Amino acid sequence: MKYISTRGGCAPQSFAETVLTGLAPDGGLFVPERVPSYSAAEIASWRGLDYPQLAQRVMTPFVGDDVAAADLERIIRQSYSGFRHRAIAPMVQTGHNEWVLELFHGPTLAFKDFALQFLGNLLDHLLERRGQKVVVLGATSGDTGSAAIEGCRRCRNLDIFILHPHNRVSEVQRRQMTTVLADNIHNLAIEGNFDDCQRLVKASFSAQSFLPAGRQLVAVNSINWARIMAQIVYYFWAALALGAPQRPVSFSVPTGNFGDIFAGYLAHRMGLPVQQLIIATNANDILHRCISGNDYSRHPLLHTLSPSMDIMISSNFERLLFDLYERDGKALAALMAGFEAGATTLDPRALGHARTLFHSHRVDDADTVATIRAEYAASEYLLDPHSAIGVAAARHCRRDRDTPVVCLATAHPAKFPEAVQQAGYQGAPPLPQHMADLFTRTERYQVLPNELAPLHRHIADNLTV
Repeated sequence: MKYISTRGGCAPQSFAETVLTGLAPDGGLFVPERVPSYSAAEIASWRGLDYPQLAQRVMTPFVGDDVAAADLERIIRQSYSGFRHRAIAPMVQTGHNEWVLELFHGPTLAFKDFALQFLGNLLDHLLERRGQKVVVLGATSGDTGSAAIEGCRRCRNLDIFILHPHNRVSEVQRRQMTTVLADNIHNLAIEGNFDDCQRLVKASFSAQSFLPAGRQLVAVNSINWARIMAQIVYYFWAALALGAPQRPVSFSVPTGNFGDIFAGYLAHRMGLPVQQLIIATNANDILHRCISGNDYSRHPLLHTLSPSMDIMISSNFERLLFDLYERDGKALAALMAGFEAGATTLDPRALGHARTLFHSHRVDDADTVATIRAEYAASEYLLDPHSAIGVAAARHCRRDRDTPVVCLATAHPAKFPEAVQQAGYQGAPPLPQHMADLFTRTERYQVLPNELAPLHRHIADNLTV
């Protein structure tokens, strides 16, 4: 399997090169040259597999010969051994043909653990085999950072620098990152918002001369293809449990950076019978405005009760646009240049094609709180604000009540006590036992200005491996 850039300006890369490069040299994102497809009979034959076995079936075509089958099996099993539910991704029924897929049973209580536990173990394998040392650089709106740190903290061949927007993540999210005190873990609070952090990361990948000779940056954000690949698995997992491929399934996905729902789109292309993919946004609704009204323009970023979705520049949307524009790298580069200049619109034919599968809904803070309150009153099931957005969007957008709809629960409610307390929950939702002492742990992080030069100086001065 080879990987190409969405902007068509670099040679095809192997899987290993794609994972270690992250952002393509031409500024695009890597996608597979082709997407493997499976028959209904092949997909049905996977129904009895456990989660790691299913993950190996889904991932193997994308990995190719770059990782031996036995090594891939070991990496996958190691990645999910720390999850605190035997099903890895259990489901809870919340209504007629409505299910919540709980993706928060990993070590940091968020869906990012599915990809980043795998990516950390994969990087360790690839770097050890190559005798290479790298610098991991990532931006987080809340959950990616802690999951990346947890996934990479034991890697012997890297330093990891995670940027988060200063005072714009929840206290639980911040402490999950800043209380990891290993020498190779560096938390940086940037005086700006998530889009500023993401801009600094992308600019750093384009100009890596500040690093010592022989070092390179590696991405852990969802621009890294391995993260998207790992997230495809739980779409198959949920759909098989609900009768696929003999019946279609719909999914509602709370999303900011579009990576999680793009994985669902890939599952659909691989042969999974997906009827709808519902894009659930908060008040930072660029994706909803684009799908519903062809308004692909940036608005000022708002701080909401669902901070992991406080994103206006949805990096992975470019991967979908590449397909919608018939994989024409030059056309896509021109489209993205227009967006980076301020605003653009999609070709009507491309947008029409997207609307055959994708639907969208905007859920503001008031509706988020109302959904948490209503669900808890009805069933005593407590949703975090991001998951509540997914449930609210599903109830608004689903077009066929005979088709199961799966709402992705992307985080544990204990990570966002402010939102659930506004919904009437008394006290703070308890943290799981392995995090019970989180608020008494020592923190360590550095506040930096929203500028490239101080960031580069800090990274160069604090490398440990």
